[in-house]
Amino acid sequence: MAEAYIVEAVRTPVGKKKGGLAAVHPADLGAHVLKALVERSGVQPEAVEDVVFGCLDTVGPQAGDIARTAWLAAGLPEEVPGTTVDRQCGSSQQAVHFAAQGVLSGTQDLVVAGGVQNMSMVPIAFASRQAAEPLGLTEGPFAGSEGWRARYGEQPVNQFYGAELIAKKYGISRRDMEEFALRSHQRAVRAMDEGRFDRELVAYGDVTADEGPRRDTTLEKMAGLNPVMPKGSITAAVSSQVSDGAAALLLASEQAVREHKLTPRARVHHLSVRGEDPIKMLTAPIPATAYALKKSGMSIGDMDLVEINEAFAPVVLAWLKETGADPEKVNTNGGAISLGHPLGATGARLMTTLLHELERTGGRYGLQTMCEGGGQANVTIIERL
Repeated sequence: MAEAYIVEAVRTPVGKKKGGLAAVHPADLGAHVLKALVERSGVQPEAVEDVVFGCLDTVGPQAGDIARTAWLAAGLPEEVPGTTVDRQCGSSQQAVHFAAQGVLSGTQDLVVAGGVQNMSMVPIAFASRQAAEPLGLTEGPFAGSEGWRARYGEQPVNQFYGAELIAKKYGISRRDMEEFALRSHQRAVRAMDEGRFDRELVAYGDVTADEGPRRDTTLEKMAGLNPVMPKGSITAAVSSQVSDGAAALLLASEQAVREHKLTPRARVHHLSVRGEDPIKMLTAPIPATAYALKKSGMSIGDMDLVEINEAFAPVVLAWLKETGADPEKVNTNGGAISLGHPLGATGARLMTTLLHELERTGGRYGLQTMCEGGGQANVTIIERL
């Protein structure tokens, strides 16, 4: 049976909104990790067969196939193509899946997967507004669809609304969410202080560390924030941060490992993607995890570490309730609430962190999942070698 190996994984620090990476062109952010990936792995760049990048809101500096643009901006060989993927927040995790599938199919031997997003430069949903307004179209991808209205009525398609629905369904209080958010910041700060991210990071100029974690945040400060929605419980404190960043991984076949004298660090043990209710939107990691475990013949107890994206605190808290996972093995170095969520890059960022943390702790299996727009979720299980 063919194998897909992860040879190298790197990321930029995650910049906060209007922070140190805000003015960096997305192609240059992507180029930065691509150059580092090639240098660290020692691979001959002309041997790479494709570059698959995740990115949302592909307008302006993120338009025109940012995967290809970033590769060329890095000064790398023109004969290597690139393609850009949009599976919403899971775009770069899907990029890893596509790269691994190319290798597992036997049609490719060396593929780069990753993602980039500059949310400071291109605000979320900016692309759809910019495209719709000149044409006189109703804003939003669902408004005006008779088929959508017949199936889902006039319910809001909104991540904050979905997060509120999850919190209500699972009986998750605002205090529960704020305590989770505080732990995310505490874990991220600890990881930074202990140098846990050092091996995975590629500093960009003066930006040498993640900018999102707050050392001085408290439950009292969180309690003083107003909810995003009227009479709701979701606040900015329990939500992921608007962020900028990039990450990239190199995947290789057994033949490529031998031919290019590469050192495989993990193998892709399982990959899948499932869908759920698009109105709740954020619950898909629950059935997706159950599906992945059943298909792989594993249990949640087999996982030494888990990275589940902290889009909102109730996403992870509901997932923990349903799966029975050990919270001490989940997001051990913080998550998007503290570290940030550069949409198109987060999937690859999570995978990069998961690989390095498995190596640091000596764990064998790691599971990654994340909620995605439209009520979807990817799951990847890797085995450290």
